[in-house]
Amino acid sequence: METIVISHPHHFQPDNLPPTILALGYFDGIHVGHQRVISTAVELAKKNNAVPAVMSFHPHPSVVLGKSDQNWTYITPLEEKKKILEEMGVERFYLVKFDHVFAGLDTQEFVDQYVIGLHVVHVVTGFDFSYGKYGKGNVKTLVKESNGQFGQTVIEKIEKDGQKISSTLIRNYLKEGRVDEIEPYLGRRYKLNGTVIHGDKRGRTIGFPTANLDTDQYSLPKVGVYAVEVSIHKKSYLAMANVGYKPTFKDDQIKPSLEVHIFDFNNEIYGEDVRITWLKRIRDEKKFSGIEELIAQLHADKSRTYEIIQSL
Repeated sequence: METIVISHPHHFQPDNLPPTILALGYFDGIHVGHQRVISTAVELAKKNNAVPAVMSFHPHPSVVLGKSDQNWTYITPLEEKKKILEEMGVERFYLVKFDHVFAGLDTQEFVDQYVIGLHVVHVVTGFDFSYGKYGKGNVKTLVKESNGQFGQTVIEKIEKDGQKISSTLIRNYLKEGRVDEIEPYLGRRYKLNGTVIHGDKRGRTIGFPTANLDTDQYSLPKVGVYAVEVSIHKKSYLAMANVGYKPTFKDDQIKPSLEVHIFDFNNEIYGEDVRITWLKRIRDEKKFSGIEELIAQLHADKSRTYEIIQSL
């Protein structure tokens, strides 16, 4: 898959670009609804001898427009998004730098420059896609502003159990710690990648060594203890993860950290990249009165993790 980073204004000429069928959207999570949009574009491209492409934006518009703080995290950070798109058969990924200038484009300018101007012959969007200044553009204005130069397919709302499948819904599940309920909406279990970094090394002194992870821009689930699976060098291990502030030992930690205790594993993996698959939440994080109470709880957590694995 070719990734093409675009800053406004771009200087591409449509005559120099192949006919393209474009899936348009931000696509954080690439959940079941997103997958329908993207796979439709890929299928149409195959039928029409065109290039299947996706256009997305970075950073998240909420950050640029001041609707969120600068510490925005992602269900699928950029590199993860690229991998999934490539696996889905996307051949060209237009990544548009989202800034105030780009956000200020009126709807017709966006269509002329970023659809027609990139030799797009057909656009696929979700039913609630918006574009242009103040998000005034929608699937209806897209038809009008195409001036007959491209076709359009709109994927209608996809629901499960009466709920619209959306990135917001999945974020809320993560905030509530309901990691075991995400798969039907995301289309896969929630996973994240992290690099093993040095920590306090306290766990090894009590028989529960942990790998501390730098998870970059991934969204972490609610503070607490979880049953997880850890993949290292394509080999999987059972583990339990703690998302939190380590209140038994610290009272000044500002951001939650992630550490995992990997069962039956003693290798040094500092600097290694690992993949965490979230299975089920076990309990809240809590402050213990002493080390012995903590150790007893960790043994109980480990037993509970095995029970969870056997029930899956």
